Amino acid sequence: TPVFILDEMHLAKDAFLQDIALLFNFQMDSTNPFILILAGLPHLKTRLTMNHHRPLSQRLIMKYEIQPLAKEEIVSYINHHLKIAGAKMPIFTESALEAIALRSQGWPRVINKITINSLLFGFQLKKEQIDEEVVRLAIE
Repeated sequence: TPVFILDEMHLAKDAFLQDIALLFNFQMDSTNPFILILAGLPHLKTRLTMNHHRPLSQRLIMKYEIQPLAKEEIVSYINHHLKIAGAKMPIFTESALEAIALRSQGWPRVINKITINSLLFGFQLKKEQIDEEVVRLAIE
């Protein structure tokens, strides 16, 4: 079964969302010709509740909203990515991880941006470990 993933759908024009509803306007037994995943920021959910998008919303089988990560999850998330990258020792200090958690508010995309920028700044500053000061520089 083909799977189509459409990201950034919160930016989609109303006409496009209505066209997607037409794609799902088929009457097949119990099989779907494809799976469509719509992904976007939380206000996509609000847009789909509007009257003119009700046909699309009614055809959606499952809706899922990702919540921000908790502080412990942020630390695990960062450490997991560092381990996959081959890190053998802790790269971020506890205070740096706290600063990332506070500034990112738990959103993975923001966590990624801050940690990558912190690693780049830390490299430029020839730091052995990324501390809160480096994170602050990376955010500014």
